Amino acid sequence: MTVILLRHGVSTSNTARTLAGRSAGVDLTEHGDTQARAVAERLAALPIEHIVHSPLLRCQRTVAPLAEKLGLEPEYDDRLIEVDYGDWTGKAIADLLTEPLWKVVQRHASGAVFPSGEGLAQVQIRAVAAVREHDRRFAEKAGHDVLWVACTHGDVIKSVLADALGLHLDGFQRIVVEPASLSIVRYTPTAPYVVRLNDTGADLSGLAIKPQQPASASGSPAETEAGPVPGGELGGTPSADNGNAELRDSL
Repeated sequence: MTVILLRHGVSTSNTARTLAGRSAGVDLTEHGDTQARAVAERLAALPIEHIVHSPLLRCQRTVAPLAEKLGLEPEYDDRLIEVDYGDWTGKAIADLLTEPLWKVVQRHASGAVFPSGEGLAQVQIRAVAAVREHDRRFAEKAGHDVLWVACTHGDVIKSVLADALGLHLDGFQRIVVEPASLSIVRYTPTAPYVVRLNDTGADLSGLAIKPQQPASASGSPAETEAGPVPGGELGGTPSADNGNAELRDSL
């Protein structure tokens, strides 16, 4: 199954340089609204079957144009909600830089617990569980590969990507996830594969799931022109030159 992890567009808290957390009423800016419409244009031609989002307003606003274009009814999952930053919620980022916990968040995220809030390790557990559970549910219901969207928040997406990359949570700050960016993970029975990361403009037409290739004379599926599926034999990965072609044909 393939999930498109969509971060919400630029919010009023982003421009104010504050830590929104779960504060009510944090909406998209005019630019964020434009980003949401642009995402809808980029994704509208893909066979997306489900949209799941964080219950916070900025995520609802981000998926609304896409849901309208696709004729889908989005559903929300509390496990995709923003980090509970506790006492840090609503504070200016500049003021938080001097907090001793700030360095822990940057260098030892797995041990970071926000005062009166939650720990980043907890965030990863709930977010990964949510994504994998929806992935299985959609696949079992459809009986075939499903392309779907999960719209959530930066730190939440980074924690899911760290898991997919096999990266320890302590290194998740090395991952960049910009507002309205797309990060794509394909889950297989053996391992997840990160197909795109922090994508803000590349063509995504190759994500359309292709029909099963007819069997060759030997009885095995015919190979595509691009070659084998990346990450197949002995964990091999595509080269920089043909990687995009292989990924398109493998999805």
